[in-house]
Amino acid sequence: MENPQTPLSQQEVKVKSEDPQSLKGTLVSVGILGGFIVISWVAVFILFINRF
Repeated sequence: MENPQTPLSQQEVKVKSEDPQSLKGTLVSVGILGGFIVISWVAVFILFINRF
């Protein structure tokens, strides 16, 4: 059996676009993680400065 293939220019390309509202949770999670990293870095830096 031969598998017919259509050229890419003739195929329909469907792109599912996401609603920007669904990315609010991602933004909050990234913000919390970034805040944790910054607070940790500042705490370690203060410990380093106080040791000398």
